[in-house]
Amino acid sequence: MKYAVQVNASPYASNAGLNAYRFVQALLQAEHQVLRVFFYKEGVYHAFRYASPPDDELQISRNWSLLAAQHGLDLVVCISAAQRRGLLCLDEARRQGKQDDDVAPGFRIAGLGQWLEATLLADRCIVFG
Repeated sequence: MKYAVQVNASPYASNAGLNAYRFVQALLQAEHQVLRVFFYKEGVYHAFRYASPPDDELQISRNWSLLAAQHGLDLVVCISAAQRRGLLCLDEARRQGKQDDDVAPGFRIAGLGQWLEATLLADRCIVFG
């Protein structure tokens, strides 16, 4: 089956993001197709490159990045939600006179239309948070 997954919760405010990550892992192990994981609202915090949780805590951003690299996942961050929270891609960072982008490897910033497209192509859509 084809799945579209949306993550709306911060990685530090609830277990919704961790549950989404584990769900996506399980889908991939069961050989389902994950069309897109879309990070929206507080979920954009999963995509911060410089998030530095303590060493004894889960490194969720890094885990998403690794999963994307291993399986070619499309990790999309909503541009509006990202900008409201200070998460900038390289083009936007340069436009605002900043040196660096904040987006973790494997993530990309795009519009809400990417989520809509995934929902139209998917057999199942699930939202966490």
